[in-house]
Amino acid sequence: MTTAVPPLDSPFPERGPNAAADAATDQAPATAATAPRPRWERPAYLALLLGTAALLLWNLSASGYANSFYSAAVQAGSESWKAFFFGSSDAGNSITVDKPPAALWPMALSVRLFGLGSWQILVPQALMGVGTTAVLYAAVRRQFGPAAALLSGVTFALTPVAALMFRFNNPDALLTLLLTVTVYCVLRALDGAHTKWLVLAGAVIGLAFLTKTLQAFVILPPLALLYAVCAPTRLRRRLGQLLLAGLAMVVAGGWWVAIVELWPAGSRPYIGGSQNNSFLELTLGYNGLGRISGDEVGSVGGGARRAGGAGAGGGGGGWGETGIDRLFSVNIGGQISWLLPAALIMLVAGLVITWRARRATDSVESMARAAFLAWGGCLLITGLIFSYMQGIFHEYYTVALAPFVAALVGMGVAVLWEERGGLAASLTLSATVALTAWWSYVLLGRASGYLPWLRWTVLVAGLLAAAGLLIGSRWRPGSRTGGRLLRGAAALGVGAALAGPFAYCLTTVDSGRSGSIVTAGPAVAGGTGGPGGMRFKRAGAEGFRGGFPGGPQGATQGAPQGGFPGGAQGGPQGGTPGGAPQGGQAGAAPGGQGGQGVPGAAGGAGGRGARSAMGGPGGGLLNGTKASAEATAALRANAGGYTWAAAAVGAQNAASYQLASGEPVMPIGGFNGSDPSPTLAKFQEYVKAGKIHYFIGQNDGGTGAEGGQGARGGAGGPGGPGGGTSSAIAEWVKAGFKATTIGGATFYDLTAPVSGTS
Repeated sequence: MTTAVPPLDSPFPERGPNAAADAATDQAPATAATAPRPRWERPAYLALLLGTAALLLWNLSASGYANSFYSAAVQAGSESWKAFFFGSSDAGNSITVDKPPAALWPMALSVRLFGLGSWQILVPQALMGVGTTAVLYAAVRRQFGPAAALLSGVTFALTPVAALMFRFNNPDALLTLLLTVTVYCVLRALDGAHTKWLVLAGAVIGLAFLTKTLQAFVILPPLALLYAVCAPTRLRRRLGQLLLAGLAMVVAGGWWVAIVELWPAGSRPYIGGSQNNSFLELTLGYNGLGRISGDEVGSVGGGARRAGGAGAGGGGGGWGETGIDRLFSVNIGGQISWLLPAALIMLVAGLVITWRARRATDSVESMARAAFLAWGGCLLITGLIFSYMQGIFHEYYTVALAPFVAALVGMGVAVLWEERGGLAASLTLSATVALTAWWSYVLLGRASGYLPWLRWTVLVAGLLAAAGLLIGSRWRPGSRTGGRLLRGAAALGVGAALAGPFAYCLTTVDSGRSGSIVTAGPAVAGGTGGPGGMRFKRAGAEGFRGGFPGGPQGATQGAPQGGFPGGAQGGPQGGTPGGAPQGGQAGAAPGGQGGQGVPGAAGGAGGRGARSAMGGPGGGLLNGTKASAEATAALRANAGGYTWAAAAVGAQNAASYQLASGEPVMPIGGFNGSDPSPTLAKFQEYVKAGKIHYFIGQNDGGTGAEGGQGARGGAGGPGGPGGGTSSAIAEWVKAGFKATTIGGATFYDLTAPVSGTS
C-alpha cells in the first residue's frame, strides 16, 4: 500500500511507503515490533498508563463498598480460606455468590494483606484497568505502530463504562482484562504459528470462565476460525494446535469445577444462583443459556418477558427491548457507543485495504488483516449477543466491548492515514470524523442540561476537522501548508471524538457508585438505571425511578434518594475502611408508604420500599440497607460463640450487616432470596445447635415485608421456586421468636424462643 502524499513523519513505520520496495528486493518489511522506537514513544506510553491510573484511582473511595454483594464475599474470603476457594458470601460458608470466584481472589488477597476497606477492595480493579490498557497498547503496536497503539489506549481509557467498571468490584473488570489478553495471545500465535501462544490463549480463556462462566466463550468462535484458516502452517498442525489450546482451556477452567462437583455437598457451601446446588446447572442455566432465552429460573422477575415488545428487534424481555440498535439506545448509548460507529467503519475499511494480502505471516498486510479479523470478530459476535439476549442484561456488561472498539479505532486510523492520498480513504476518514462528532452531539443531548456548550463545540470541531482532513489530503503532494492542515485537522478530529466520553468519565469518577445496577455518566432523560427504571439525579446523588423489572418508566418520579432500588447509586457504602455502610436505605414509595410486598416479592431486611407488579423489592435486593450503630453492636456482641451472627433474606441485606460488623451473616436464599438455601429443616437444625444468633427482619419500622413476608406467592420468591424456602423460614421465625427493634431494624433472637415453641 502506498500513498500519494509524502509521509508526515509517519508514526506507522511498519506500514510506511517503502513496504513495496522492500518486497520487490526480497527484504523483510519493517514492522512496529522491529522498527526503532521514536523518542516520543516511551514518554507517551508512560503518560498513557499514568493517566489511566489517575483516572481510575481518583476519588476511588467515594464508592465505598461498591457492590456489597461481592464485597461481603471478599471480606469472607479474607478471613476463611474455604470461603476464598468457593467464593462464599459469608465466612460461615452457607452459600456462594452466583459466579465462580476468580474475580474475588485478587480483592480478597488485598483485604487479607491490608485490611477491609474501600481502597483495599477497589484498587486491584483499577490496576486491572491499567493492565488492560497496557495489553491493548502492546497488541496494536506490533502491527500498526506506537501512534495507533496510543490512540487505542486513550480511546479505551476514556470509554465511560470502562471508567465505571474498573473502579467497581464486579467480575467484569477481570473478564475484560482476560479477553484482551486472549486476543493478544492469538495474534502472537498467528505471527509464526506459535503453539505456546495459542496454548496460553486457551489457558487465559479458562481463567476467564472462572471469572464469568460462559461469557468468556463468546469470542472463541471467531478466534478459533481465524486461526484455523489463517495460521501460516499446514492444516493438520493448525488443528492440533487448536486441540492443545482447547485442552489448556479445559484444564485452566475445569479444575475448580471438578473439585466443586466432586466435593460432598454437605461439607461445602450451597452454589448460589442454582436451584439444585450444582455449579453446572448455574453455568448452563441462570448464567448461561437463560441469559440468551430469558428463561432464568431464580432470577428477579423469573425471566418473564413483556408481551408485544416493539423496537428494532421486535422483541424484548423484562430487561429492555432487544434489537440491532440496542447498543445505541438511550440507556446504553452513553456507556459504550461513542466510537462504536467509527469502529465498525474502520473494520470494513481495514479489511478492504488489507484483503489482498496472502496468508503467510511474512506479509505485513496479512497480519494487519488478521488483527482486523480478530478484534472485529470479537466485537461483532459480542455486540450481537448483547443486542439480542433476552435474559438479564445490564448496561455495564458493555465494558467487554471497550477494548475491541478501541483497537479497531486505532488500527483503522492507521491504515486510512497511510492511504489518505486516495480519494476513497480520505473520504472515509473525513466522513468517520463527521459521523463521530454528530453522534457525540446526539449522546450529549440525551443528558438534559449537561454541558450544552460542549455538545455544540464537539459538533463544530468535528465538522471542521472532517473538512480539513478532506482538503488537506487533496493538497498538492509535498506542500508544507497541506501537511500542516492535515496534522491540525487530525488533532482536532481526535479531540472532538474523545471530548464527549472524557466528560462522561469525569462525571463518573466525580461521584460514588454503589449497588447492583450502576451506570456511567450523568442522568439520561428517558434512560434506565435498571430494567424499567429511570435514573434521576438530585443534589449530586443518583438513583432510580420506575418499577422493576419491566415497570413503567418514570413511575415514581420525584422519589427521594434511597427510593427503589435502595438508592442504588445514591452514595457510598462503607465510606470509611471497615466502617458501617453508608449507602441509601430502603426507600419509600411516593407518598412515603412502603410496599406491603406482592406475590413473588422478596422480603427480608429493608423490605420496606417501592415494589412493582413484577415483584421487585424496594430496599435490600439490589442494594443493602444501612446498618445502624446499634444493630452493628448487637451483632458483634458475643459473636464468637456463633457460626453466624445473624441471618437475613437476600444477600445484599446480609452483606450490609456483615460488612458493618465484620461478622458472618447468612444470606437466606442467596442474592435474590430465591435460592432454596438453606431449607427450613436445615435452618431449624442450625438454630437448635445454637449456630445463628439473630434473624434480621423488617427494617425502618415500615409496613413492608416483615421477616420475609414479601417472599410469598405461588412461585415462592422472585423468579424461582426456591423463594418459598425464604418465606417459610421467615414465617417460622416470626411464629416462634419475639421481635425486638434495634436501631430501626427488627431482630429476632434465635437463642430465646417464645415459651412453648421450639
